[in-house]
Amino acid sequence: MNGTIPHIVQYQGSKRILAPQILQYIPKKFNRLIEPFAGMAAITIAVSKQNRANGYIMNDLNEPLVHILEEAVNKPEDLIYEYSKIWNEQFCFSGGSIEHYYKVRDEFNNGNKSAANMLYLLARCVKGSVRYGSNGMFNQSPDKRRNGTSPDTLSKNVRIISNYLKGKSRFTSVDYQEILKIACAGDIVYMDPPYQGVCGRKDSRYFSGIDFADFVRNVEFLNEKGIDFIISYDGQCGDKQYGKDLPKSLGLSKVLLKAGLSSQSLLLGKKEITYEALYLSKNLKNMVCPLKGQYELFSN
Repeated sequence: MNGTIPHIVQYQGSKRILAPQILQYIPKKFNRLIEPFAGMAAITIAVSKQNRANGYIMNDLNEPLVHILEEAVNKPEDLIYEYSKIWNEQFCFSGGSIEHYYKVRDEFNNGNKSAANMLYLLARCVKGSVRYGSNGMFNQSPDKRRNGTSPDTLSKNVRIISNYLKGKSRFTSVDYQEILKIACAGDIVYMDPPYQGVCGRKDSRYFSGIDFADFVRNVEFLNEKGIDFIISYDGQCGDKQYGKDLPKSLGLSKVLLKAGLSSQSLLLGKKEITYEALYLSKNLKNMVCPLKGQYELFSN
């Protein structure tokens, strides 16, 4: 892949850095890419940069995230203008930039869930990490070390992304199982649900967790329909594996992608490499040709 992959905003769990590795397992040309757990749609953006698909469906249960994506693609100048206005306000707000963040967060929680407000909160919050309380309110704190993505940087990326995806994209905010029902032959479904090793039954990014048994049944459904798919689902660091493997009965291949040194291990004086797992559907596993020495490949 040539050049960097543009992104709208920093987002915890984004696959933007791993995208060049993931794209090794995606066909050069296919009908449609479907992301049921889109987040900030890093894989969709990476695929569209290379014009590999004819169309794209971006879905996420977190509706404000979908609003960001939809405006970035279909109304980029509106999003850039509104975000710039909010971002610049923090420098002249009487209570300072931190209090300005809490003001925007209060507005968001009180009903003004505009794409620009959500985008600003993501740009300013700790680790770009979406978190909601049990009452459904956005409760992540501001990162006091930075002011968030500048409008200049954001505008450049948003315009590029819009150019890739405008006129080719559909946006939804429904349960992932509903989106899987519309997949058909010729599509590639890329799924990046909350990781087993990080999230339990309840996940504060998605309001509700992903049940393992339900997820396996939905993967079986894709197999039965002959739909090609890729799943980012778990991983390991050193000798520790996060989450259990998907069942061998699904007939998938598990690929470990090298994600770099673990920051947590470095704090403990260790140098342990983190791997993130990728599961390939039956058809895709027969098409792949990983770069020698980069991947460890296991067949279930």
